Amino acid sequence: MAGNSQRRNRRTSNKKGATVGSGGQRRKGLEGRGPTPKAEDRKGHKAYRVSNAMARQAAKRKPVARRGGKGLSEMVVGRNPVFEALRDGVPATTLYVQQFIDNDERVREALNLATGRGNIHIMEAPRPELDRMTNGLNHQGLVLQVPPYEYAHPEDLVAAAFDDHDDPLIVALDGVTDPRNLGAVVRSVSAFGGHGVVVPERRAAGMTAGAWKTSAGTAARTPVARATNLTRCLEAYQKAGVTVVGLAADGDREVHELEELGGPVVIVVGSEGKGLSRLVGETCDFLVRIPMPGGAESLNAGVAAGVVLYEAARRRMG
Repeated sequence: MAGNSQRRNRRTSNKKGATVGSGGQRRKGLEGRGPTPKAEDRKGHKAYRVSNAMARQAAKRKPVARRGGKGLSEMVVGRNPVFEALRDGVPATTLYVQQFIDNDERVREALNLATGRGNIHIMEAPRPELDRMTNGLNHQGLVLQVPPYEYAHPEDLVAAAFDDHDDPLIVALDGVTDPRNLGAVVRSVSAFGGHGVVVPERRAAGMTAGAWKTSAGTAARTPVARATNLTRCLEAYQKAGVTVVGLAADGDREVHELEELGGPVVIVVGSEGKGLSRLVGETCDFLVRIPMPGGAESLNAGVAAGVVLYEAARRRMG
């Protein structure tokens, strides 16, 4: 009988019942759920949505390649303009020098700069030939040939940022026709860690020698993309998880109030006089304004872009 009692006790003790101090819960109820998932693995979290958008873009895109087409070849004419273009690092293929030209200081400086580059052809040409090349402009015996600019494709800018595990920071220009403004924007994008500039294919400034000069050399490392249709380009950015923020004098918020500037964003800047076009303005996720206590009606594109880029960079560093 004693043996039977011991066997019954052993059988009873092996049963999985409530653990002492468990409040009546079984062991499985006490087991932890493991470490907290990362933000990008939690549905509903912003990082999850951005991560998924990045993955979708990476899966369907081809390797980054410049597919934005080329600009037009350009001639810089005159002794001072040629010297300044060479000094400021404007790309060039050939320096044409008029035969029997007066060899003054500017001519010597231009020749020295071209020779120092090592990849610029120096060719002598008779004056009638230079007149023909420049359509009769006052070339003063010096003509510099600037090669066509190779534009990136808008997708390349987002792809490069995502590949580096960065949130894209891009500026798009709507109706900006002054190349100096484009060059200033390129310079600001480079200064604040942006990934490039987008310009429309038509009725917009392109990367001319003037834009190169104003960029102060930053155009060599900051890509400019050309979009066939700016509205469709912005919509594609939105599908990739990028927020589109337009600058407008009547914007709903002030620029320092927009938290989205700290994430993936494209900043759209319109012309100084007309601002954003209707379709582009309607496409933007947000319209923001720059507070101007001094009472100025508007800022040029270069200055306006710099202000917003600073705010975006400040949020990213914080």
